[in-house]
Order: sequence, then structure tokens, then C-alpha cells
Amino acid sequence: MQPSPTSYDLKIYDHLLQFVFFQGLSRGELLQLAGNTKFLFSKIPAGRTLASEGTPCHELDFLISGSLELTTRSADGGYSLSERLSAPWMIQPEALFGATPRYTATWKTLTECQFITLHKDEVLRLLNEFLIIRLNLLNILSTQAQKSTLQQWRRAPGSLAERFIRFLAARAVYPAGYKELRILMTRLATELGSSRLDVSHMLNSMQDNGMLTLHRGMIEIPSLERLIQHLC
Repeated sequence: MQPSPTSYDLKIYDHLLQFVFFQGLSRGELLQLAGNTKFLFSKIPAGRTLASEGTPCHELDFLISGSLELTTRSADGGYSLSERLSAPWMIQPEALFGATPRYTATWKTLTECQFITLHKDEVLRLLNEFLIIRLNLLNILSTQAQKSTLQQWRRAPGSLAERFIRFLAARAVYPAGYKELRILMTRLATELGSSRLDVSHMLNSMQDNGMLTLHRGMIEIPSLERLIQHLC
């Protein structure tokens, strides 16, 4: 006879159901997994750095409550894009394996956050024991690769506004929500293949329409999806 699940197992079970990584497992498999896996629960206050760009990734972190800020920088450090993400969210599964298993962005807590963490050794064990988890991770990574490939073969943007929105969408981890682009106008003009004056006119027009707010060296976008819909 199988032992009855403990309240601890049921708590983990409820949290795991939020994530694609565990979808497709039966209730029995999830309860078995919850009872036999070394999960670390943590609560981290607002304003803490969870991981910095370039540091090694040794674990999978599952955000089960709270909000995070993700900041990605250009290769030369000339500009950056910050985003706000809310639970449930799995932090950079693609950083756990591969030629360079390191975080490519800096992650900070915006609010108090709760996490479930799996060390890499536990992830490898689960991948070995559960076919559905192997398939889920493969689907996650394959989807990311396919989106990246398709992005390169899309029709070239026509207007300057379209080039700007494509610039943002191509660099965003999540194609919606609040974004902060920290960049000088001259650098943005270079990235968009236009003049500083034309870029300034385009951004001021968008600001007049309430789609973004301009600051010194920073562009605040309250809703990226609204900008994308503006093109449709």
C-alpha cells in the first residue's frame, strides 16, 4: 500500500502544477516526485540580486510568488533592457546546460518572492527518471530556438517605428508588459539605422500617444504588447 501524501507533499504538488516543466505527470507521479526530491523552499525580500549576468548556473529556480526584474545588457554594455516578470516563472532553464552554463541576465526581486529550487544534480536525476520531464525540457528549449530562428527570417520592418518596436521585441524575454530601455539617443539611432533627429521625432510622437515616456538616457514602456498592436 502506498503511504498517504503528507501536507508537505501536497503543498509542493500544488506549486509544481503551475510550471510547464512538470506538466503531463500524473497525480501519483507528482506526489512520488514531491516525496523523493530535494526541493529547497526560500523566501527572498525585495531588492535582492538573485543571479548576475555571467555567473555560473547550478540550479533551476521556480518563482511561485512575487515579482522579479530581469535586466539584459548589450554585448558591449552600451545599452540595457529591464523587464518585470511575475510568478509563476522558471528562471533561465537554458542556462543550466550547454557550452556556457551561465546566466545571461541579472535577476533581482521587485517584491518579496518565494522560490522552489532544484540543484542541477536533482534536475539530472528527474530527467533520467521521468520521460515526460525530459520531453518538457526539450520542448521548452526547442521553442526558444525556433523563435530565435524565425525572428531572423521575418520580413524586414518598413517604418522607423516598426524598426524600433522590432528592436524591443527581439531583445525582450517576455513579449508583453513593462520595459525600461536604457540607451542614449545616438546609440539607438545607430541601432535603428536612422538619424538622431528622426528617432527623436518618432519617440516623441509615441510619447504624445501615451505609448511610452522619455527620460534622460531611458525610455519607459508601460506595455510592450500595446506597442506591438500599434503596428497591426
